[in-house]
Amino acid sequence: MAQAKKVTFWILVVFVGYTIIHSPARAAELVQIGFEGISDAAKSIGEFMTQLIN
Repeated sequence: MAQAKKVTFWILVVFVGYTIIHSPARAAELVQIGFEGISDAAKSIGEFMTQLIN
């Protein structure tokens, strides 16, 4: 099981590295989309908690 995790991790690392080298603009766009999603989720949780308190 541990060996499978290591292999999966290194495949993911190679894929991310290849994507960044091959298409840096697309990689930057994907990172931006990911951070926007995290930001939106945090804002939504904050609004939800605020509504619970009020």
